[in-house]
Amino acid sequence: MWYSTVGGIVTLTLSLLAAPVITEAQQASNIWRIAFLGAESPSTNQHFLDAFRQGLRELGYVEGQNMILETRWAAGSNARFPDLVAELVRLKVHVMLAISTPAAVAAKHGTQTIPIVFIAGDPFGSGLVPSLAQPGGNVTGLSTALAEEFPGKWLELLREAVPNVFQVAVLWNPTNPANARSLTVLQGQAQRLGVTLQPQAVQDPSQFDSVFAMMAAERAQGLVVLIDPLTVRYRAQIVDLAAKNRLPAMYGFREFVEAGGLLAYGPNVAELCRRATTYVDKILKGTKPGDLPVEQPTKIELVINLKTAKVLGITMPPSLLLLANEVIQ
Repeated sequence: MWYSTVGGIVTLTLSLLAAPVITEAQQASNIWRIAFLGAESPSTNQHFLDAFRQGLRELGYVEGQNMILETRWAAGSNARFPDLVAELVRLKVHVMLAISTPAAVAAKHGTQTIPIVFIAGDPFGSGLVPSLAQPGGNVTGLSTALAEEFPGKWLELLREAVPNVFQVAVLWNPTNPANARSLTVLQGQAQRLGVTLQPQAVQDPSQFDSVFAMMAAERAQGLVVLIDPLTVRYRAQIVDLAAKNRLPAMYGFREFVEAGGLLAYGPNVAELCRRATTYVDKILKGTKPGDLPVEQPTKIELVINLKTAKVLGITMPPSLLLLANEVIQ
């Protein structure tokens, strides 16, 4: 009887000692490891990460409690994405947010099992998904551009702002498949508008000075800057060079106009980052990425910088100002 009682006490004690271990294991199994793969750097695009964090908090994900956020930045270099993706795969993240087409392409090539949510331009034309409605596989997300409409609209709005522009340089990154697609659409629109395009390829910030010198030599009268991690990261330098060369320029993101650019037409990427958390939440709750349709942009912003227009000697048409979502005085 004495042995039985002692045995019961020992058993009870061991159970009590084991309880915290089991609880900790259960808690650990409920902590999600979420990856944020940014295309630029915190110094230029911290607000994208902040918006993503905010969206996660709104859905009940709290860092250190039920979620760990693995943040990686490519610093505007598309060549860095494969290594960053490989690192995140080794960490066995549960889901990955890839911002930009090159980031998404690298993520897709890097894993066929980890769910990927992208914010990318022309996901169908870039080969990210076979269908926007039924992406299939482990990849889905939000598009930053309507491939057949945005590039043509950029050129159309630039011509509306500056009607006497007939020779337009295009700054693009040939390593970005979305840029190649946009350039093709731009060329078609240029023919319809009677505009001559002057594509200027750039893959490294060290090339900016020589590229703008080439624009001057070719007597470019305007500029369209295609969306890419490189151009977004170095937007301040690009805007400054456009101003020095007195080139009225059209951009795809509002951040360029906030940095002093003339015009921007496109979605609010920070808002898309917040919106992407709904995809992350659904995936973590069991929905397959391939069953979630790719969301196309519904809210498009036209942002105009009147200070820049004044410096360039441009009088913005009232019709264009009425269309603007925001005018920077």
